[in-house]
Amino acid sequence: MLAIKGGKIYTITKGVIDGGTVLVDGGKIVKVGKRIKVPADAEVIDVSGKVVMPGLVEAHCHIGISEEKIGWAGSDGNEATDPATPHMRALDGIKANANEGGLEAALKAGITTVQILPGSANVIGGTGVVVKTAPKVVIDEMVVREPSGMKIAFGENPRRVYGQGLKRMPSTRMGVAGVLREWLQKAKGYMEKRERLKDDPEKRPEVDLKLEALVPVIKGEIPLRAHAHRADDIATAVRIAEEFGVEISWEHATEGHRIAEWIAEKGVPAVWGPSLGSRGKWEMRELGFDTPRILYEAGVKLAIQTDATGSNIRHLPIAAGMAVKHGLPYEEALRAITINPAEILGVADRVGSIEKGKDADLRILDGDPLELRTKVEMVLIDGEIVYRA
Repeated sequence: MLAIKGGKIYTITKGVIDGGTVLVDGGKIVKVGKRIKVPADAEVIDVSGKVVMPGLVEAHCHIGISEEKIGWAGSDGNEATDPATPHMRALDGIKANANEGGLEAALKAGITTVQILPGSANVIGGTGVVVKTAPKVVIDEMVVREPSGMKIAFGENPRRVYGQGLKRMPSTRMGVAGVLREWLQKAKGYMEKRERLKDDPEKRPEVDLKLEALVPVIKGEIPLRAHAHRADDIATAVRIAEEFGVEISWEHATEGHRIAEWIAEKGVPAVWGPSLGSRGKWEMRELGFDTPRILYEAGVKLAIQTDATGSNIRHLPIAAGMAVKHGLPYEEALRAITINPAEILGVADRVGSIEKGKDADLRILDGDPLELRTKVEMVLIDGEIVYRA
């Protein structure tokens, strides 16, 4: 048993506890509060004067699937040979090496849970996976949820890769929408036919890996994770999602300020970012730090992401701090990198806050969580100390 004692505890969901204790056993949080009796045989870590908070949750990144500093040989995020590759799995492309730049940086920053997604070259790119960042022998041992969603992409990327590069469909926004509708309709028909003929194996369609991968989307078991910077692109994505009765999240949400109230009415969560780089494409021209505040004020469930392919994932708390500078309430900024992304990813029963029964993923700091000068002193994942400054 382990007792993290004397710190200022940001529980995220149940307020701040000054001079509190987090009691950990079997990798889980068993108690948290002000006056907790610590068993005599417990290992005690005195964190007086320090801040204790849940490990951060990055809702959208590409670390491990795009290895840092390796270039072509480590770039496995886009199977850019077909606009529809739903049977691709991020899990099969991630390198779980302890020295992989992105995973190492995440761990040292106290980012303990991440969703790793395929890239956005294809209209349908494949399924994502939620993992812990503590290195294991194989990536399978790091998995929290798999699959965690089906990556789809709108806007410039698939149009550039296929229309400009390969001179084939989709070259227009109409084409992108058409490809997505086509494959969702195929998957719906395939699912219905296999179910209808389940007792007649001779007539039942053979297993189709592409369509099998889309069946969980049609059934509502996993959402579409829609890469879209522009408001008109996400409007198309939502339109299609509603046609098929499937769930969807808005990844990037660069023009979220334009349609915040509409998105809120639709109940679509926004995973906003990246925000600290340049406006690398025309569709990102309205990138600004006011957008998180506007989304929050409209009632949109908001997460902040880095879209990291490497060690830039460590800038997640800086992005949240910049959103506070531009009007997002401090508490909401903390929620946007902890419990909100955990809920959007469907893993809030395990991570995202300090509560009894959740995984003991903790980030111990020497100061304010969103202050640039604050240092991460210790990180625990599943109750094990995985990093010390």
